[in-house]
Amino acid sequence: MDTTRRLRTTIAGSLPKPSWLAEPNALWAPWRLDGAMLEEGKHDAVRLVVAEQEKAGIDIVTDGEQTRRHFVTSFIEGLDGVDFEHKEVVRIRNRYDAAVPVVVGPVARRHPIFVADAAFLRSTTRHAVKYTLPGPLTMVDTLLDKHYRSREKLAHAFAAILNAEAREIEAAGVDVIQFDEPAFNVYFDEVRDFALAALERAAEGLSCKTAVHICYGYGIKANNDWKQTLGNEWRQYENTFPLLARSRIDQVSLECANSHVPIDLIALLAGKDVMVGAIDVARDTVETPDEVAAVIRQALRFVPPERLYPCTNCGMVPLTRSVAAGKLRALAAGAALVRAEL
Repeated sequence: MDTTRRLRTTIAGSLPKPSWLAEPNALWAPWRLDGAMLEEGKHDAVRLVVAEQEKAGIDIVTDGEQTRRHFVTSFIEGLDGVDFEHKEVVRIRNRYDAAVPVVVGPVARRHPIFVADAAFLRSTTRHAVKYTLPGPLTMVDTLLDKHYRSREKLAHAFAAILNAEAREIEAAGVDVIQFDEPAFNVYFDEVRDFALAALERAAEGLSCKTAVHICYGYGIKANNDWKQTLGNEWRQYENTFPLLARSRIDQVSLECANSHVPIDLIALLAGKDVMVGAIDVARDTVETPDEVAAVIRQALRFVPPERLYPCTNCGMVPLTRSVAAGKLRALAAGAALVRAEL
């Protein structure tokens, strides 16, 4: 077997933005440019993060979400039926309050939203590329619905929209499309009853690799405080992994490094590609290659090397650029250590 095809590294999603594009170390920071300069700045930032990933040794690269402020609402901004002018405060994933847009009518996609950005990413590199989209349930949980008044109906409406977008992104040459569903770690009954079906609808008809990212959130205080309530073992994945193992989704991205997730839960994903989080995004300390390698070796007890993709726990946008760059290098170096042992 070609060992270069084993343990291919990738990242979960976001990377820090340059300070000339947006405020550093902040989630959802406003742009510091506008108009044509903003578009040029976004493209320059994509080139920078792609080059950084390539230099570090990352195999499947992303655009680091440099072209959007928020991993969910930046997509919703492109839809009809959502009012961003009159936001209301809701509880997000039963963890923190946020002012969110309001669904006031049928949601609809009148034009491509991220397709041009995906095509630009494809043009910047010869590496395999991954593009991320919000998942239907997490979209539902990031706004207030005053029209459908049904999380299930709204999730399926979003799924159809996401599928149209994903098909065009695939046509732009993207190798992997990942749907981000942190809400899958909270609303287990909804995952079982309708959200997994909505996710499969979002990925329907795609021939590229499809993935779902399920984590415990960015390294922000609300998420870190929540983790402190979860005890010595985090078994949330036990609710969703068996369902995902029977689904049509190809890959599952999970949080593992410096967490209390029992590593044997990965065995519940038999037959799937596993993107194992070997980089902790909730701390500034840069992992050593040996620390990364230790996580990968544990995961290899349950996943064959050709199905294991060393990854980050989550996005890294709140970190400094130097810390994120160090973590990229550690991820690639740790994978290389284990690859040499195979």
